[in-house]
Amino acid sequence: MARFEVLEAGVGAIGATAQADILFELGMMYATGRDCDADMVTAHKWFNIAAIKGSSRAAELRTEIAAGMSKQELARALREAREWMTVH
Repeated sequence: MARFEVLEAGVGAIGATAQADILFELGMMYATGRDCDADMVTAHKWFNIAAIKGSSRAAELRTEIAAGMSKQELARALREAREWMTVH
């Protein structure tokens, strides 16, 4: 299974737009099941983080995905995004 790892120290050094684009692509990967199993909770997490970093398209897709999620799934996605942002 292919996967992007965004844990490298150099990520903070790239431009905010490039970082948002990478995070958006992670969301797309999980939303569409490209190179992995589709996972809407994880897709929402990455779209949420990309939106925080400035991606308006990620914010739109985050909203679309959220409409089809249960309250528990949405809470988990938000918690995972918050945890990721705290560490990175």
